[in-house]
Amino acid sequence: MTRPGPPHHPGPLPPGHTIELVTDERVFAGLASEWRRLYGRCATATPFQSHAWLRSWWRSYGSPGRLRLVLARDGRELVAAAPLMLVRRPVPALVPLGGAISDYADVLLDDGRGPDAVAALTTGLAAAARTALVDLREVRPGAAAERVYARWRGPRRRLDDSLCLELPALPLDGLVARLPSAKARQRVRAQLRRLDALGVKSRPVLPDEADAAVRRLLELHRLQWRGRKVTGEHLLPRFREHLVRAVGPMVRSGDAVVTEFRMADEVVAVDVTLLSPRLAGGYLYGAHPRLRERKADVAVMLLDACASYARAPGRGTLSLLRGDEPYKHRWCPEPVPNQRLLLARRRTAPLLAAALCDAAARRRGKDLLRRREERREHDGGGT
Repeated sequence: MTRPGPPHHPGPLPPGHTIELVTDERVFAGLASEWRRLYGRCATATPFQSHAWLRSWWRSYGSPGRLRLVLARDGRELVAAAPLMLVRRPVPALVPLGGAISDYADVLLDDGRGPDAVAALTTGLAAAARTALVDLREVRPGAAAERVYARWRGPRRRLDDSLCLELPALPLDGLVARLPSAKARQRVRAQLRRLDALGVKSRPVLPDEADAAVRRLLELHRLQWRGRKVTGEHLLPRFREHLVRAVGPMVRSGDAVVTEFRMADEVVAVDVTLLSPRLAGGYLYGAHPRLRERKADVAVMLLDACASYARAPGRGTLSLLRGDEPYKHRWCPEPVPNQRLLLARRRTAPLLAAALCDAAARRRGKDLLRRREERREHDGGGT
């Protein structure tokens, strides 16, 4: 099977470079080995840009005919890639693969190729966009996509996106020492003693155990949230199939670790932590309600395990990923907003204006909803 030929591009390419637009998911599947090599040469990449994650996501969530992979090569070598798909609403746009279940989005750039890889990918993106906007959501500060944004010659805008909370990559003792009061530090140490007294033990599962462990995680996740408000997507078959399919290869490649927690030889919790050269992030866990019934602090238990994986050489960040939940703030994390990078060509400048209007309207709607909830809580508290 032949791959699609290079798109018509709007500007010159560095010598020896070509660009390619892939729309065939079978070609996407066949890119695994060279995608992995490129991923390993992009220091800012996160596991959400790994081939295993993106390919599995596409199989669960992708729509036929919408795949748009922009590839740049120097000779035969893949030196840059933008994993995107076409959407029609609210405006025609190329958006990152991975969707709402991925905390970070980015492009891949070979760090050893310097400006040439950036120039080739930027040209390829402009060609692939045609009459659509390029809308890169959930871009972490310092990501490779910032280099494309800096080189882009058409209309562009940068907005804040979801808030992530981050800690330094320290062992749990170091994280406890950062807490602002002696009482808070004593409380965490008491919880660690409680976990020891309950006999809770943890271990990373072997690669051939990962599939079964992830299935157990999702069973426990459903059980722990029964009767309470939960992210509904996590309960759907498509999410289960994606996570089971993606995590096993990621464990084998070192992009993820699955941890089992046992009490009296029973698995009472399972956690998936994602790993990249610069950060570790706890993605999802499931815990049996019996742990809370026994007064075990599940958050302390999970952070203890995640912190141990964050201490690899060069890995400076323990990410709590997206979300501003109150329980995360007990650890005094640093707020780090993701970015939304909007890129247009001259002909698609009106789409950029429309996207900015839509973003402003959504922001006003969220602010209004938050004020209503605050007013409801205030009125309820006063009765």
